[in-house]
Amino acid sequence: MALTQQDISREIAERSRAFAEAGQTRHHPARDYAPYRSSLLRHPKHPLVTVRDPEAVELSGPVFGVTDVTDLDADLTRQHAGEPLGERITVTGRVLDREGRPIRGQLAEIWQANASGRYAHQRDQHPAPLDPNFTGVGRCLTDDEGRYRFTTIKPGAYPWRNHTNAWRPAHIHFSLFGDAFTQRLITQMYFPGDPLFAYDPILQSVTDAAARDRLVAAYEHDLSVPEWSLGYRWDIVLDGPAATWLEEGR
Repeated sequence: MALTQQDISREIAERSRAFAEAGQTRHHPARDYAPYRSSLLRHPKHPLVTVRDPEAVELSGPVFGVTDVTDLDADLTRQHAGEPLGERITVTGRVLDREGRPIRGQLAEIWQANASGRYAHQRDQHPAPLDPNFTGVGRCLTDDEGRYRFTTIKPGAYPWRNHTNAWRPAHIHFSLFGDAFTQRLITQMYFPGDPLFAYDPILQSVTDAAARDRLVAAYEHDLSVPEWSLGYRWDIVLDGPAATWLEEGR
């Protein structure tokens, strides 16, 4: 029998209650979080493999530098001949360490669905329209204050097959590269007030409510560009007690 949203919501509530009763402080969720069904099949079960020669690994990967990234990469609304459909937004924030110091010159990448909740990817068969003027990928380098900035379209919610009538809240995927290609962190940014938060096992796998809240951007009117875009701020903290949840081991 296919699992329903009621089944998944009950499992989410049970795990949240167990987390609260245990009084745990855990900044990252379990890698095998049962309501998120595919994590049971693909979470790591063996010790990590030690890379004996990290420089050799990096030689086989891409090399990023200032000349490889242009202003056009950070504006996802100007990458095609026409204007994309949807609500134009500005997303900005700072990448910081646990002491609040800026992480400079790091490559930040994003990818996302379009305004209808459709990815420009052949495996996405959600029957929502593709937008020929929106690919949904961008990148930039953090500045001397650790700041990144993207102009894009607010993504739509979309269905996925974790269970019957499963819908993902609107979100933007973020990837951060460190000083080497082997240093990469991935997370997701959500939008305030989304009614799907309580139903999403991926977001709810972060059982610490405060850590979950740190994944939600703040709307800031001063960041809105008059007659152009609405503004959101989202800082990314890489470590420490106020760290942003990262998709470790997923």
